Amino acid sequence: MTETAVYAAGGVVWRVVAGKLHILVIHRTAYADVTLPKGKVDPGEALAETAVREIFEETGIRVALGIPVGVSRYRMPRGRQKIVHYWAAEATDDAIRASAFVPNKEIAAIEWVTPRKALGYLSYPVDVEIVEQFLRYVDDGVLETFPIVVMRHAKALPRDDWKGADAARPLTARGTRQAAAAVGPLRAFGIRRIVSSDAVRCVTTVTPLAAALGRKVHRTPLLSQDAWEEGTSDPRTVIGQRVRARKPAVLCSHGPVLPSILSELALATGTMRGSYLGSASTLQPGAFSVVHLSATNPGSGIVAIETHEPKV
Repeated sequence: MTETAVYAAGGVVWRVVAGKLHILVIHRTAYADVTLPKGKVDPGEALAETAVREIFEETGIRVALGIPVGVSRYRMPRGRQKIVHYWAAEATDDAIRASAFVPNKEIAAIEWVTPRKALGYLSYPVDVEIVEQFLRYVDDGVLETFPIVVMRHAKALPRDDWKGADAARPLTARGTRQAAAAVGPLRAFGIRRIVSSDAVRCVTTVTPLAAALGRKVHRTPLLSQDAWEEGTSDPRTVIGQRVRARKPAVLCSHGPVLPSILSELALATGTMRGSYLGSASTLQPGAFSVVHLSATNPGSGIVAIETHEPKV
């Protein structure tokens, strides 16, 4: 991020009503315009967190993020560039019923409209471009998706500074902060299953997330570095289970194991392998890549991959 730019995030919030796709637009009070829900990043906040928070604050609807659908860039009145990241986000019936939205000094109204109406209704060309990108995915048969998040454990004590078994090596103080800071961005993708190498540094990385979600950490040696070094690791079994389940999941493992995990995701979904897999698996400690798959046809290939670096 550059210091001169203002960063924001939002979403193309969608639902299907009587077999027809609708997206959510907002009518802003002060600007008398029609736009997509979005807002500026708060200090210390990740973009994915911002998108979920702003959608909720402006519409009252809690969502989990789907695929990224584009980035808009434009100049603000005083010349600073504003960069807005957007994700697709399904509004479930339960989330809509739970919304307590009422018109206020910022948002005069929210409205569900067909994509065709939205394209002629939105006030800004940059919003239209985002909706058009979203509709390209829809035209390709991709609407409902689920993420498999591949995460590298947070910063751990170096091997040379640890006298015990490598699997028992703990996180550093920075690693502990990274684990805590990852909770918000991971929750933004609606994680429901937490799978981890049985090494302490991996389990500890996802423990704050498990606590926040009220879910258990499923530990497995199949993703461990010890097993990888011994030639007995088995990411294929883990990936197969997660793809068949079609539920949002995070897999926490080790740097040397991540390329195998990404390769198995490509194989399991019929995706051609390429350099993008290397980029998605070359992660800093505490970073993660979100692999988006079609919920209706996971075997149709990886839809999108995005990588998130730690904020700490």
